[in-house]
Amino acid sequence: MNSILYLIPIALGLGLVALGAFAWSVASGQYRDLKGDSVRMLEDDDTPLDPETAKQRRKLIETGEHP
Repeated sequence: MNSILYLIPIALGLGLVALGAFAWSVASGQYRDLKGDSVRMLEDDDTPLDPETAKQRRKLIETGEHP
């Protein structure tokens, strides 16, 4: 019986941590474009980029504005 007094608050604390992590992921945009990600992984992107395009993409990725 004494173990329940420890386990219930621990379970509630872990649940709140998980809820907080989920809320943070939603607020930071992790679930913003699920459809685009599923289509993007199927694209064949093996063609080499010219240096200017590669530089532009790197800049977009660094600023977080990549498509």
